[in-house]
Amino acid sequence: MPVLHSAPKIASNEGVLDALVAALGPKVVSAKEEHGEIVLTIARDEIENALRILRDDHEYQQMMEMAGVDYPSRPERFEVVYMLLSVTKNHRIMAKVTAAEHTPVPTITTLWPNAGWLEREVFDMYGVIFAGNKDLRRILTDYGFEGHPFRKDFPLTGYQELRYSEEDKRVVYEPVSLAQDLRQFDFMSPWEGADYILPGDEKAPAPAAPAAAPTPKATESKADTGAGEKANEKAVEKESAPAPAKTEDGKAPEAPKETESRPDKGDVK
Repeated sequence: MPVLHSAPKIASNEGVLDALVAALGPKVVSAKEEHGEIVLTIARDEIENALRILRDDHEYQQMMEMAGVDYPSRPERFEVVYMLLSVTKNHRIMAKVTAAEHTPVPTITTLWPNAGWLEREVFDMYGVIFAGNKDLRRILTDYGFEGHPFRKDFPLTGYQELRYSEEDKRVVYEPVSLAQDLRQFDFMSPWEGADYILPGDEKAPAPAAPAAAPTPKATESKADTGAGEKANEKAVEKESAPAPAKTEDGKAPEAPKETESRPDKGDVK
């Protein structure tokens, strides 16, 4: 039996952007439709009021996800992105705000309680502070973790590593110690070699230039080579003896006699 639902299978963006911008008014900093999605940039202090209007007046009932983005070159380096879903319209939009490292963003736990954990994730990974969140603790990293790992300036190796110590019979924390520096591979052919000096090679002494091949000496007389008439006579005496002559039947005289053919098994009685 087919299930009937008022929401269309494919929702169009036609007219949605203009309607939302008109409804939110000065709360909207910028708006665009990109890659088939509507993106609204909201003034940071008005994010709670703007999302309330989208939820109550435009039927975006669910806040599906929150995400953070880091742009270190910007004065307000962080973006907090809210993904909203309208179940009745089968339509999604994104709203976002910008924030600096120490600029708080108003919490939206007053609109969607599930935003509490999502705000904790953004805080843990990026360090964005959410004003009004009563339980703003780390949620993904371990106890005592320092820094925020999704920031672009956070080192890939981190600052601390943990391991199980057989001596102490517990997990211990230690500063990161790498056996070698972090390598960046360029996937060049190992036979062709790199066009630049590899890290560490600048410390090695430069290889010495190969010695020039000796110039061959030209001889002008037999005396220069040590050869002469006596040397030629000695060379004749050292010639090997000729091969033995063959007999009339074409065989060497010292060749062994041929063996008789083996009789067939049927002939043996």
